Amino acid sequence: MKVSIIITTKNEGKNIQACLESIQQQNFPAKDIEIIVVDNNSSDRTKEIAERYTKKVFNKGPERSAQRNYGVQKCNGEWILYLDADMTLHPDVIRDALIAVNRDEKLIALYIREVVVGESFFAKVRRFERSFYDATVIDCVRVIRKDVFEKVGGFDTTMSGPEDWDFDKKIRAIGKTSLLTTPVYHNESEVTLTRYLKKKAYYSQSFATYIRKWGVDDPDVKKQLSPWYRYVGVFMENNRWKKVVAHPILTIAMLTLRLLVGLTYLKVKGLGS
Repeated sequence: MKVSIIITTKNEGKNIQACLESIQQQNFPAKDIEIIVVDNNSSDRTKEIAERYTKKVFNKGPERSAQRNYGVQKCNGEWILYLDADMTLHPDVIRDALIAVNRDEKLIALYIREVVVGESFFAKVRRFERSFYDATVIDCVRVIRKDVFEKVGGFDTTMSGPEDWDFDKKIRAIGKTSLLTTPVYHNESEVTLTRYLKKKAYYSQSFATYIRKWGVDDPDVKKQLSPWYRYVGVFMENNRWKKVVAHPILTIAMLTLRLLVGLTYLKVKGLGS
């Protein structure tokens, strides 16, 4: 069974090699792994580095939604795994994903546990925060059967940010999903609070489009944009509250970060009204 790994890039010269090498180090037959890099007009050495690992390096914009959809058009695998260039894979990810979907033929997609890496305090807070989101409505499936991807129409290119939530909703509506605990590592070592909030502000600009598409009364939308769920509920589900109690300093820092993100969203919303 062939797996196509689609990586979206834009000026990722610092990260792309580690991502591609983690694919080469998979405990899975190399002949059954297809690597597709879809770049968005990088001005650094991203494409040059990528071409050392795969012949399938393309250029497409303007956003990652269009890049991912284009990558699927160019792939030959039965299953798709999409990555950001600042991600690396545990050596057993592909093997374990295929074991899971072969064991349960009803599965059409998998979430993958995401671990934020980095030694700064901010990275540690983000790692703690991200550990609560696996397979929740704040997460998004990362391994998908190609025919299912095509059936739901891929990612909505009218959004940038909430297109993940939108895609995840479409997948969950038509079939069974599960969580793969073999992790993908997300390198946020160079992410600062300022850069993080700037990215969140940019993503917030598409929230109105997402809400209009699904409606304010949609149960997922209510959770995703609800202060109660984002500040309390998601951290309490499935006995996760035990981690909150065990790590008070990280919890306070995490909730402060969530508050800053919420204020950023309100500021963007106010500017747009």
